[in-house]
Amino acid sequence: MGKLYLVPTPIGNLEDMTFRAIKVLKEVDLILAEDTRNSGKLLKHFEIATPMHSHHMHNEHKTVEGIVRRLQAGENIALISDAGTPAISDPGFLLTRACVENGVEVECLPGATAFVPALVNSGLPNDKFVFEGFLPDKKGRQTRYLALAEETRTMILYVSPHKLVKTLAEFIQYFGADRQVSVSRELSKLHEETVRGTAEEVLKHFEAKPPKGEIVVIVAGKNLKV
Repeated sequence: MGKLYLVPTPIGNLEDMTFRAIKVLKEVDLILAEDTRNSGKLLKHFEIATPMHSHHMHNEHKTVEGIVRRLQAGENIALISDAGTPAISDPGFLLTRACVENGVEVECLPGATAFVPALVNSGLPNDKFVFEGFLPDKKGRQTRYLALAEETRTMILYVSPHKLVKTLAEFIQYFGADRQVSVSRELSKLHEETVRGTAEEVLKHFEAKPPKGEIVVIVAGKNLKV
């Protein structure tokens, strides 16, 4: 019986790649990558010659069964996403669940993920928090906001840059203009930035300066005194 390794990759700065991650990716029989072209650059940088197969949200339902069979036959396989830890708003959950159900050992290496530094950077309480990932685009978005309006824990969301201004305006609508917000973008990269303030203040900032890059938004919970 082989083993499935979930291997985090840098969210920006390649120096965040761990020695252990490199070792595992060199030693496994196969690497499953969200985008083989993107991951090919990473593997080349660290001189990793392990074969890759594509494994992403559009094909994972079809490929899981075959991957589990290969693991059961004795192959060791690593799963990586384009950036960060697999299965955190990226492919990985379906394969992990299938391995657990079929008695295949799964090991997740510790490493880069975007929401942890954004949460710690925010200055908002992090003893209790809820990770929401990406909110629904249309259907269910309002329902989700109505539920989150009552959430007392710090909230973590992933937001694409072209939706950030709209999302901040929705925060004002559902949470109030004075709700504390922290927006981190391009974490670990050259133009890393964290903007903190009320929802209204942060909205004004990004209306004047349209955002670019990967974005993590941290929102204070209801009735939080800061």
